[in-house]
Amino acid sequence: MSETATVRLDIWLWRARFFKTRGLATDHVKRKGVRISRGGQTRRSDKAGLAISVGDVVTFGRGEHIKTIQIMDLGERRGPAEEAQALYRLLENDV
Repeated sequence: MSETATVRLDIWLWRARFFKTRGLATDHVKRKGVRISRGGQTRRSDKAGLAISVGDVVTFGRGEHIKTIQIMDLGERRGPAEEAQALYRLLENDV
């Protein structure tokens, strides 16, 4: 069994305040998909339950913008904005 902590992608996107509700995060991933980079490999996924961990790079569209972020922490809850911003590092500016 792996010792690496993971969390569902939709839960993490909600905790990091990219979406107002977990349902919106789930729907977005299912409809539009995301790209996950881990260990030098990138793959596309439309599975909201995908397990992500610290160090993964997630790329997804929000409206007309594309976000590329590195996961720095999984978080324990959906906290205030300052706490949410500590969960990730923006790798590229909006395109």
